[in-house]
Amino acid sequence: MSERKENKMGVMPVGKLLVNMSTPMMLSMLTQALYNIVDSIFVAMISEDALTAVSLAFPLQTLMVAFGIGTGVGVNALVSRYLGAKQYEKANEIATTGVRLTWITYICFALFVLIVCKPFFRFQTSDEVIVEYGITYMRIVGVLSIGMFFQSMMEKLLQSTGKTAFSMTTQIVGAVINMIMDPILIFGYGIFPEMGIAGAATATIFGQIVGGSLALYFNMTKNKEIHISLKKYQMKSETVKQIYAIGFPSIVMQAIGSVMTFGFNKILIVFSSTATAVFGVYFKLQSFVLMPIFGLNNGMMPIVAYNFGARKPKRIVKTLKLSYIAAYVCMVIGVVLFWAIPDKLLLLFSASDEMLEIGVPALRIISIHFLLAAFSIVSSSFFQAMGHGFISMVNSIIRQLIVLLPAAFILARVGGLSAVWWSFPIAELVAVAMAAYFMVRVYRSEVQPLFIKE
Repeated sequence: MSERKENKMGVMPVGKLLVNMSTPMMLSMLTQALYNIVDSIFVAMISEDALTAVSLAFPLQTLMVAFGIGTGVGVNALVSRYLGAKQYEKANEIATTGVRLTWITYICFALFVLIVCKPFFRFQTSDEVIVEYGITYMRIVGVLSIGMFFQSMMEKLLQSTGKTAFSMTTQIVGAVINMIMDPILIFGYGIFPEMGIAGAATATIFGQIVGGSLALYFNMTKNKEIHISLKKYQMKSETVKQIYAIGFPSIVMQAIGSVMTFGFNKILIVFSSTATAVFGVYFKLQSFVLMPIFGLNNGMMPIVAYNFGARKPKRIVKTLKLSYIAAYVCMVIGVVLFWAIPDKLLLLFSASDEMLEIGVPALRIISIHFLLAAFSIVSSSFFQAMGHGFISMVNSIIRQLIVLLPAAFILARVGGLSAVWWSFPIAELVAVAMAAYFMVRVYRSEVQPLFIKE
């Protein structure tokens, strides 16, 4: 076999490479964030109860996304690393196993949603209107989630070889289709009947299926560095363990977010359903700030993993430094927006006077933690790229379950609703301290020794 040409992740100037890899992902993530906001804007036009129902459904959706993306993260990091180490057959085996795991995960979650959907909403609220909205929405989004799972895996395979422009295209196409179909299916235009909240769910799964199909097409026609073959590469328990050794912590981290959101909703709904709706709106708005950073991380991770496999420490360090700078720029912009125009942001969601009264101070207080979170988010992705997803998982568990939720519960009892929002900056302070400690340890034990070997 002739020697393959070195992948751009090992030779292109780091600054240019990070821009080349991350810009498409940041644009696609911004499009996804815009879709999340537009989707909720249309749902809010149905009623505030519909918006509350979608907010209550968010933890269950997050759990599905956690498994889809988490599995993809494990596949992404391993494929990039094996390509960097020139172990091409192993990279192909990992990619093929990832496709099989995607189907298994989808089937499990389709059944899971059917079983838990009704008790899930009834446990959160006794309002029958909200419960019915939630069940209708979640059954469609859950049972027909094959597009979401497949899109997640196919995009991670494209990212693992540096083809982020194609990954961007699939996400943008899927999100744009969602945004176009939302009003058509919710309110009924042309030949389509008025479906209400069921229309919002249908638009979501339709966009996911189109995006997933396009991502599959790009992998089959453009991603020549890896070859998926269900006949040639069998599913091995050792390979599955490798994938989840990296991916499982990512799954846990995002699943923890699901648990945190569920718990936070339970704390807030004691005050009012409007408070829960405000929290749901915050999550949609914060995605517009955080999604570009997640896109940055999606570009950064394969670069770090590839160059770790290729034993090029200078490229690892420079990638990390530039990622921190870019993340802080995004966060500063987010804080300025949340402090300057919180009322205008809330009015996008047809905010009532009560929602404005609760939401304006909430957005300002919560956004303080953005400046701290920039360091934690980039560091977490670095740990995953280096094969230390467990560190990211521990940090996330402590931040969201051991600090954030207890702090919110105590502040709710002591200071009322206005005090609850301070739990976010408090938890982020702890997360930054832990991330800094682990960063020093990983750098000294694994990156620094590579400089000596150069």
